[in-house]
Amino acid sequence: MLNWAVAFLLIAILAGVFGFTGVAGTAIGFAKILFFIFLVLFVLSLLFGRGKKS
Repeated sequence: MLNWAVAFLLIAILAGVFGFTGVAGTAIGFAKILFFIFLVLFVLSLLFGRGKKS
């Protein structure tokens, strides 16, 4: 999922450079959403991940 966030971020940067501001805004929005979803899932996996089995 983090790969998708980075891909959308790169698309947004390239679109911004070439002047496609609508595409850049949409892509950066998707990148932000995917990044925060990834971050929440990462924190949840740290908190509720598999514990040590004894």
